[in-house]
Amino acid sequence: MKVKATLKQIAKELNVSVSTVSKALNDSPEISDQTKIKIKEYAKLKNYKPNVIGLNLKNRKTKTIGVIIPNILNAFFAKVFSGIEKVADEHGYNVITCISNESIVKEISTLDMLSNGTIDGFILSVSEEAQKLQDYSHFTEIINDGTPIVMFDRIAEGVECDKVVVDDFNSALNSTQRLIDLGCKNIALFSSVDELSVGKLRTDGYLQALQNNNMTVNNSIILRTNSEEDLNTAILNLPANEPIDAIFALEETDTVAALKYGLRHGFKIPEELSIIGFADGILASRRLTPSVTTVSQHAPEIGEKAAQLLIDRLETKEENLSFKTVVIKTILKERESTRK
Repeated sequence: MKVKATLKQIAKELNVSVSTVSKALNDSPEISDQTKIKIKEYAKLKNYKPNVIGLNLKNRKTKTIGVIIPNILNAFFAKVFSGIEKVADEHGYNVITCISNESIVKEISTLDMLSNGTIDGFILSVSEEAQKLQDYSHFTEIINDGTPIVMFDRIAEGVECDKVVVDDFNSALNSTQRLIDLGCKNIALFSSVDELSVGKLRTDGYLQALQNNNMTVNNSIILRTNSEEDLNTAILNLPANEPIDAIFALEETDTVAALKYGLRHGFKIPEELSIIGFADGILASRRLTPSVTTVSQHAPEIGEKAAQLLIDRLETKEENLSFKTVVIKTILKERESTRK
């Protein structure tokens, strides 16, 4: 079965603009006959089929928002989506949700598919692979073609668009400081997200807290990995004689791993080992024993704010509306895994 080409692909292959391709295929008098023939023949060769929804995109809206999340199993993204859907519904917008599965190829193909007239704008969190490669050109191309994007949580710093982020650095700094204030002297770091922007910021906050308190950085108990599997391996290789009395975990799965580590080694929690983790799901707060003190990222609020920013941009009559970066403050929810 032949793969259907898009306007964007045809434009790229022929080194012309998307607008030129569209006008040529619709017999616009603005385009020369020679160019029309060239574009039409190439479009036929590539099995191009016009997108009915997108034919008059410049003149009407689809009232549909495309949402791309990296991981459907992550409770944080599910909660963000609930906030997006709430605001979209209030404003009469539909939502199409896609999952990149942390793949830049899937991310690019989804953007291409939906930006061809199916949606008015995107809300997304950048895939792990795109952040590792630091390749964000696909976002810039979509924005330059006139489709707005709002990024949340994991963002691309060099891309000019609206963004909604958590104050990851200060949240990590304050959480680590809380462990220090509780009397913890040897605070381990468990991270499976070291190559993600949020992982780097949280690690930097942890290290800054140690520096602020003139505490020695012990690299033996700072586990910076890029996957749950690698973190579990690193935990198994932790030196048995390391006097760890606290763990700061950077993701919900890291938090679970921290609690398992403590229980496996017979620590009394929180008397001998205190744990704080970044988490928005119910796993750490309700389903683990003891329940874990967590940094709450207010995920639904992130989704609500992202949706509102996009809808405001879609509905504004102002031509040069400046881009905004909204920072959502976190709170520390103290439970049974930290000393009183």
